[in-house]
Order: sequence, then C-alpha cells, then structure tokens
Amino acid sequence: MSDTSGPDSQADVTGAELRQFIERVERLEEEKKEVSEQIKEVFAEMKGRGFDVKAIRQILRERKQDPDDIAEQEAIIDMYKAAIGM
Repeated sequence: MSDTSGPDSQADVTGAELRQFIERVERLEEEKKEVSEQIKEVFAEMKGRGFDVKAIRQILRERKQDPDDIAEQEAIIDMYKAAIGM
C-alpha cells in the first residue's frame, strides 16, 4: 500500500501545477509574438500609404497618457523653448 500524501506526492502535484503555469506563459508568449508581428504589419501598411510612422507612434504614446500630464509636459516644453528663444 502506498501513501499518496507523502512528500513525493506533493512534488508531483507541484510539478504538474508548475508545468501548467509554464505552458500558459509559453502560449501567451507565442500570442504576444503574433500580435507584435501584426502591429509591425500595420505600421508597414501605414508607412506604405504615406503616413509618418514616427508621428503616429507619438500620438499612440500620448493617447496612453493622462490629458493633464500631457498639458503639463507641453507647458514645460513651451517654457523651455521661450527661454532659449525658440
């Protein structure tokens, strides 16, 4: 008769659970790679249609920011430009 509540049993359960986590991360990494490729394709398409990709990336960054943070940053930039005569 074997005891299924011993340390080996716990290691088996922990190992199986760990393997599941690892496999989930691997699947998510693969999905992330696929999404990254799709994003690259969209940027290439925009560039091919004549859009300025650098400007679009800036817009995307700004859309992630809080509007108040953007306004504050722009005010500081304007102040610095005025200080150097721009």
